[in-house]
Amino acid sequence: MELQHYPFLCLFVLVNFLCLNLLSVSAKNVPSTHISTPFNRTSFPSDFVFGASSSAYQYEGAVKEDGKGQSISDTFTHKYPGKILDKSTGDLANDFYHRYKEDVKLMEFIGLNGFRFSISWTRILPYGKLSKGVNKEGVAFYNNLINELISKGVQPFVTIYHWDLPQALQDEYGGFLSPRVVDDFRDFAEVCFKEFGDRVKHWVTMNEPYIFIVNGYDTGALAPGRCSSWMNNNCPAGNSATEPYIAAHFMLLCHAQTVKLYREKYKPHQKGQIGIVLVSHWFEPYSKSQADVKAAQRALDFMYGWFLEPLTYGDYPKIIRALVGKRLPKFTVEEATLVKGSYDFLGLNYYTSNYAANRPSVNTVNVSFSTDSQTNLTTERNGKFIGEPTGVSIFYVYPRGLKNLLVYTKQKYKNPTIYIMENGIGDANITTIKQGTNDPQRVDFYRRHFLAVKQAITEGVDVKGFLIWSFLDNFEWGSGYLQKFGIVYVDRTHGLKRYPKKSALWFKKFLR
Repeated sequence: MELQHYPFLCLFVLVNFLCLNLLSVSAKNVPSTHISTPFNRTSFPSDFVFGASSSAYQYEGAVKEDGKGQSISDTFTHKYPGKILDKSTGDLANDFYHRYKEDVKLMEFIGLNGFRFSISWTRILPYGKLSKGVNKEGVAFYNNLINELISKGVQPFVTIYHWDLPQALQDEYGGFLSPRVVDDFRDFAEVCFKEFGDRVKHWVTMNEPYIFIVNGYDTGALAPGRCSSWMNNNCPAGNSATEPYIAAHFMLLCHAQTVKLYREKYKPHQKGQIGIVLVSHWFEPYSKSQADVKAAQRALDFMYGWFLEPLTYGDYPKIIRALVGKRLPKFTVEEATLVKGSYDFLGLNYYTSNYAANRPSVNTVNVSFSTDSQTNLTTERNGKFIGEPTGVSIFYVYPRGLKNLLVYTKQKYKNPTIYIMENGIGDANITTIKQGTNDPQRVDFYRRHFLAVKQAITEGVDVKGFLIWSFLDNFEWGSGYLQKFGIVYVDRTHGLKRYPKKSALWFKKFLR
């Protein structure tokens, strides 16, 4: 990107470049070893991808433009504004739909060589079904975005589903609670493969099914907003004891059928790869007791193994089967074969770690996914937090957890190829550009997490890339616009202007 195309950026970049050289002095509570250790792009393999991530609902805006249909996220934010901290929606978001060229130039300026975005299902199929028509304007937008990225040397990583199921399918048959969703998901994916697969070489079927399911079917905090009535969370319907497991089951089958389709029909000539993105914390035992050690393993199995165990070995973890019993669906022999091994790479999202303590279950009435693991999770032990606090109350900085999770994945799940698809730190109480762009904690955060990945690679973990969350400050689901995760500040009071933060300029220097 030529700086003259961004007049507001020139002076800002110069000032922040000077500030970068002072970070080791100005960053409070940052050990000096984190700043002074020689470490940069050359510390990683030459083909390693350094990029950033996004999603359609959180970035695009333009929710009613050019033939786009309504998704469950569109519906939810308007129907339940009280469940969003600032009562906002993604109607405008970052207006990425209209500003993507500007943003891709910023990616080029920073030096990113990967960008992950999701395709809005209802921008392609407004009513969710292939039989009801493909929206040519939606296809054109993603074609233009992909071409723009490639022209600037940025590899597109494309997520097919990032929490925006068509509302029409939710209304017709309950969305992911019905086996009918599998065919509709596969049809949507096939349109994507046909239209974009000649240029897209990294496909992700879905993002973080765990978070989508827990918030959508257990607590009711996010779309589609279902939970048991005793949760007292303004849920119109739902069953927190059964629906999370049903939705997870059909999401896994959607994924597996889509991978089968891609491998058989498109991969031979398009030469791409396909995977899934899972999220997990790392869990440290609260004490050295055997009960707490087992609790930490249960926590991992319920958050991570719930999906990765079937994808690797063809069935759910034994501990989930034992504790959930008949509420947990079963794979047929054919389904188990289909799901097992259904990924070329694993996308891994990591933000923080918890302590896990044993909690013997005495609950037989108000049963839910939340209590099934029989663990108490906390971020504090003996008066000390697991890591440094951040602007997100539940997230603490614990890079060791990322390294531990990577090594654990290598050892337990057959050493898959891994891309870190999300890792980031949120700021709160940001009201000015000056505040928003001054983020030394984020610089320290990414440096330490890059080091953790480097250590994991040294121990034989096959990590191929690191895509941070997020490129821009954006709509952060239940937090609305109050949490800032981007390396680029978006000024929501002055026309959504973009301003690279110190972290973006540090990233540029690291990559150079």
